[in-house]
Amino acid sequence: MQAVRHAPVKTSLQPSNHPYLNGAWTPLHEEVDATDLDVIEGVIPSDIDGIYVRNTENPVQQPLGRYHPFDGDGMIHMIDFKGGRANYRNRFVRTRGFQAEQEAGQALWGGLMDGPKVSLRPGFGAQGAMKDASSTDVVIHGGKIVSTFYQCGEAYWLNPETLEQGGVASWGPLDGVSAHTKVDEATGDLLFFNYSKYPPYMHYGVVDLTGKLIHYVPIPLPGPRLPHDMTFSENYAILNDLPVFWDEELLKRDIHAVRAHEGIPSRFGLIPRFGKSEDIRWFNADPTYILHFLNAYEEGDEVIMDGYFQENPTPGPLADAPPGYAHMMGFVDEHSFMSKLHRWHFNLKTGETREYHLDDRVLEFGMFNQRYAGKPYRYAYSTKAKPGWFLFNGFVKHDLVTGESWTVDLPEGRFASESPFIPRINAKDEDDGYLVSFIIDELKGTSECILIDCKRFEDGPVVRIALPHKISSGTHSVWADRDLIRNGRHSA
Repeated sequence: MQAVRHAPVKTSLQPSNHPYLNGAWTPLHEEVDATDLDVIEGVIPSDIDGIYVRNTENPVQQPLGRYHPFDGDGMIHMIDFKGGRANYRNRFVRTRGFQAEQEAGQALWGGLMDGPKVSLRPGFGAQGAMKDASSTDVVIHGGKIVSTFYQCGEAYWLNPETLEQGGVASWGPLDGVSAHTKVDEATGDLLFFNYSKYPPYMHYGVVDLTGKLIHYVPIPLPGPRLPHDMTFSENYAILNDLPVFWDEELLKRDIHAVRAHEGIPSRFGLIPRFGKSEDIRWFNADPTYILHFLNAYEEGDEVIMDGYFQENPTPGPLADAPPGYAHMMGFVDEHSFMSKLHRWHFNLKTGETREYHLDDRVLEFGMFNQRYAGKPYRYAYSTKAKPGWFLFNGFVKHDLVTGESWTVDLPEGRFASESPFIPRINAKDEDDGYLVSFIIDELKGTSECILIDCKRFEDGPVVRIALPHKISSGTHSVWADRDLIRNGRHSA
C-alpha cells in the first residue's frame, strides 16, 4: 500500500466519555489517498469494476450542547475496484456549514438534541436550527456522488473517482433535499422528496441524468411530519405520512420533541412518477415509523412494498446506558425500536392495504441488487445490530420467494457498514455477485473492506483488504458499476 496523508482539518473537539465519540464512533479527521491496498486474506475478485462509497459521521468542532451521533460532519470514504486491485480515499464534504466552522474555529450550530437553544446562527433545512452536515446518505447519479442530510439540507456533489468537491447541486430546490434520494438505474432518473414545518409540508421531485430538475410538485400533508425515506416501483413513487412526528404544541414554542400520535394510521402515498398533486392515492396501514424501505414493484392490481416496520417507534430510555445518554441511546438502538422486515400490499383496484412481517428478527439497513429497483426481485440483504448500540454486527440474506435466509455473524468487536450488493461482470442471475462492507475492528484498532460471495453467503468473506486508517461508523453507502458512473444508466 502507498498512502498520501493530507493535513488534518482544524478541530476544536475535546476528549469525551460520550459513547458515540469513542470506540467504533471515534471521529476521524485525517484525509488519505491510498493505492494498491494490501490484502489481509483471500484474493480481490477481478470480476467487479466500480466503486463502493460510504458516508460517515465525524464531528470536527466541540459541540455547543449535547452531541447526537447524527450531528457529525459528513465524510465520504471510497474504495475503487478494477482488475483485481483496490484503491482508497476519503474526504470531508465541504458543506457551507463545515466551511463556516473552519473559518470560525468553533461550532456555530447546535445539534439534534439542543438545536435553537444553543445555535449561534440560523440553521438549515426542516428543523431550521441545525448545521447541514451532509452526513446521512450518499448515491451516485449522472456520474456524480450526491451527498445529503436527513433534515433536508442542500445536496452536495463530489467526483466519484477522485472525491473532488463539486459544491451544491444546481438542481436543489429552495426547501432542500432530504436524505434517501432514489436513483432508477434503468432510466437515470433521481427521485427525491423534502419536508418542512410550513405548508404544504412536503414536495416530491425528479431530476434527469443530466442534473436537470424536470418535475417538482407539492404533496400536501395535515401538518409537519418527519418522513425519512421513500421508494419507487416502475410507475409510482411511494411517499409516507407516519404518526411519529413533532409534538404540535411544543413545536409552537420551537421545541422539537418527537412522539407517537395515538389513533393516527400510517399513510402511504402513491404518485405516478411524473404525476400532479391531485394524482396521489393514499393508503392507510398499521401505525409505525419506518427509517428505511427496501424495494417496491407492481404485480397485477397491487403495488408491493418491502421495508422495516418499527414495533416500538418511540422507545424509552435505554437501560444500563451511561448517565445522561439513556434517552438518545434508546432512540438509535434497533433492539429498542424493534425494526422488522415487513411487506405491504396496496391494492390499486380496491384501495385496501394488506401487510405482514417477513421475518421476526430485529433487522434494518437493507440492500438489494439495484438492477431490480422498482421491479420484482428475490434477494434482500439486511444488517443485524448489537443490542443497545447503533452498530452492525452481522448480515442476513433473504430469499423472498422461498422464505429461506442465511446469516453471517461478525466476531466480537468487529462492526460493519451498510453493505450494498455488487453484481459480477456478466452476472448470470440476481444474486450472482458480492456483498461489500467496510469493517471496524475495535480489538485491533484498524479498518478493512470485505467482500462476501452471495452464492456462498455463509462462507463469509472471500477477501479482507486493509484500509490505511481506522474509520468512524456512520449511516449509508452505495455501489456503482463503472458503466453506471460513465453513462448515468446501465447500458444493458
